[in-house]
Amino acid sequence: MRYLIGIDDAKAKNDIAIFNSDMGLVRKPFTVSQSQSDIQKLVKSFAAIDRDVRAVVESTDRYHLPIVEQLSKERIFVSVANPKQIKQFGDNSLRNVKNDPADAKKICRCGILNWDSLREYTNMDELRTQLQLYNSQFEFFTSQKVSVKSNLIALLDMTYPGVNQLFNSPVRPDGSEKWVDYAELFWHVDCVRSLSLHAFSEKYRHFCEKQGCHFQQGKCESLYASAQDLIAVFPKNAQYKALVKMAIGNLKEVITHVETLRAAMNEIASQLPEYPVVMAMKGVGPSLGPQLLAEIGDPMRFKHREALTAFAGVDPGINQSGTLNQGSNCAFKTGNPRLRHTQFKIMEVLIKLHPEEDKVYQFMDKKRSEGKPYLVYMTAGANKFLRIYYGKTREYLHALEADKGTNE
Repeated sequence: MRYLIGIDDAKAKNDIAIFNSDMGLVRKPFTVSQSQSDIQKLVKSFAAIDRDVRAVVESTDRYHLPIVEQLSKERIFVSVANPKQIKQFGDNSLRNVKNDPADAKKICRCGILNWDSLREYTNMDELRTQLQLYNSQFEFFTSQKVSVKSNLIALLDMTYPGVNQLFNSPVRPDGSEKWVDYAELFWHVDCVRSLSLHAFSEKYRHFCEKQGCHFQQGKCESLYASAQDLIAVFPKNAQYKALVKMAIGNLKEVITHVETLRAAMNEIASQLPEYPVVMAMKGVGPSLGPQLLAEIGDPMRFKHREALTAFAGVDPGINQSGTLNQGSNCAFKTGNPRLRHTQFKIMEVLIKLHPEEDKVYQFMDKKRSEGKPYLVYMTAGANKFLRIYYGKTREYLHALEADKGTNE
């Protein structure tokens, strides 16, 4: 007899139901708290069952992790289920019951019917979960960076209009930008206009030496001349200087967080077996590669490539009924939004680099030449990229498994 434990988790509690292989409810659904003592008692009771036992936990971003980790440590087979698959699983009932015990029983029924295809949670999944958590924080601080930078530019438009457009230097490896460092020193146009050209040149020369950049007399004279005709709304005083300095300090702090997370994500991602294959793909770099790996997870959990494109929300829709067979449909955007966002960034990189030999770029460029709208050719390119990603990573992982089996 097989036993399936269905767990509907939440922030403070877990609702649990137990079914046998005959779809019989072994005991009435019950609740345990998200405390270490309660979860350990539960784990021991499961371990005491001298039968074939498996647990299925519905993924809820992070609330499922405590009980999943405990079950996995006790060597109980535990599988993490996609909440959308659980939601779409039919109950064959006219009643629409939605509560935690009912959800736990629904998870049980779904697990029993899909017993042989359940995928066990492993230590590698723990690494992928860690990477995904870092990616969510990376996305949060990146959005904060955009917001803080916009706020700084708005303040400087009142003291030194257009200072953020004075330099075209690329962003440095540590995430800093030359115009921000310049604005920290010359935060107001009067910081320039109050000096003679010679005095400004000397001050700007010291700035360039400190920043490790090349001093150009022509650029210095251009900066000095442009400052003479600017209109500053706010006067040069200690109050407004403090506001600008505070905004610059906030931006630099957020940039430090972003770059620290970026480096940590790359280090974690490098421990995944498919890392070298993914990083070799066109459009993927040390920033987008780890983000892609974080949101896709283990490619082996997808049975076919259409499952991966559906997970990303870039699969083409289907509208067919009777003699109607609509050829062009919108993509189903029901997948992972962070993955879809990362995909579009990769497509933008490909458009910028235009690698003629890359099949994804060739396909996307063909759609563009046909006059397809932006979202259409970008989504089509993302779909093509994921199909190639699926094939390459799975082939590589299968080869690793074969080599491992041969060596053993």
